[in-house]
Amino acid sequence: MQTTDIPGRTSQRRDAHSNRRRILATARRKLREDPDASLDSISQAAGVARRTLYGHFPSRHALIADLTQEAGNELRQAFAGARTADADPVEAMTRMVLAAWTVGDHYRVLIALGRRHLGEDEIRTTLAPARAEAVATLRRGQREGVFADHLPAPVLARALEALMLALAEENAACPWADPTGAAAATAFLVAAGVAPQRAALQVQEVIGRDRAAGDG
Repeated sequence: MQTTDIPGRTSQRRDAHSNRRRILATARRKLREDPDASLDSISQAAGVARRTLYGHFPSRHALIADLTQEAGNELRQAFAGARTADADPVEAMTRMVLAAWTVGDHYRVLIALGRRHLGEDEIRTTLAPARAEAVATLRRGQREGVFADHLPAPVLARALEALMLALAEENAACPWADPTGAAAATAFLVAAGVAPQRAALQVQEVIGRDRAAGDG
């Protein structure tokens, strides 16, 4: 039997979704500015009643868990959008790093909050798909001799991830700005074992090709 939504109920659901999105967007901004921001300050900044916020997120842990999961989803979506058919490991990794840079500040802040409030196990679960793709690409490059093999691929991936987080931290602090991620991607490839000149050329080639495709 077909059911129809009651107009008032549909409006309530729409309002609830809108409030949730507003709370999450405000929480991202407030927690970026102040990692210790309270739920009360977030509800005030979002323009919703405390009761409304607590209806969606009964605790700070629940809010941060949702934001952290969102950051993991954004990273996976960025990786998915960066994939191209038949890319060699260096190009594939370059595209992954440049894609990660587009969500880097959001990712950096929320992963730090997640580690602080949720624990490493939950962060590891959230990041597992993205990390698995990075490890697979590094492993393929090691087999082909284009990435350094002095460390196992999973260990190298974690070291490179730490490098990217450190670069994102510096970029957020403003003394050094890398809007496209070109410098960060070059540094990443060099740390992975790619010769500096080849790394820089590969990054510029990917950026130029994507820019040309976007203009077309």
